[in-house]
Amino acid sequence: MFDYRNLNVWWRAKEMVRAVYELTAGYPPSERYGLTAQSRRAVVSIAANLAEGAGRRGSAEFARFVDIATGSAYELECHLLLAHDLRMIGDDELRRAMSRLDEIKRMLIGLGRRLRARKEADKA
Repeated sequence: MFDYRNLNVWWRAKEMVRAVYELTAGYPPSERYGLTAQSRRAVVSIAANLAEGAGRRGSAEFARFVDIATGSAYELECHLLLAHDLRMIGDDELRRAMSRLDEIKRMLIGLGRRLRARKEADKA
C-alpha cells in the first residue's frame, strides 16, 4: 500500500479540483447538469482514483487506478475545450487550466510507468 498524500501528483490534482470548481462556478446555470457537473466529476475522479489505487494491494492494481485517473484527466481536457468553444471560458482561463492539467497528465503517466516497472521488478 502507498500513502497517496505523499504523491505530488495527488496534491496537484487536489489543487486542480479547487480551480475547476471556481472556473465552473461561472458557467451558465443551464449547464449545472451538463458541463459543470461533468467537469467537476472528472477532476474529482483524478484525485479520488489516486487515493483509491494507493489503498489497493500492489503496484499492478495501483497502476490500473493511475490509468483511470489519466483517463479522467483527458476527459476533463475535452470538457475544458468544449467550454471554450461554447464561450463559457476565455482564452486565458483555458490556457491556465490546460497548463495545470498538462502537468498533471505528465505526472500521472510517469507514475504509471514507475509502478509498472516496479511490478516487473517484483516478478523477477
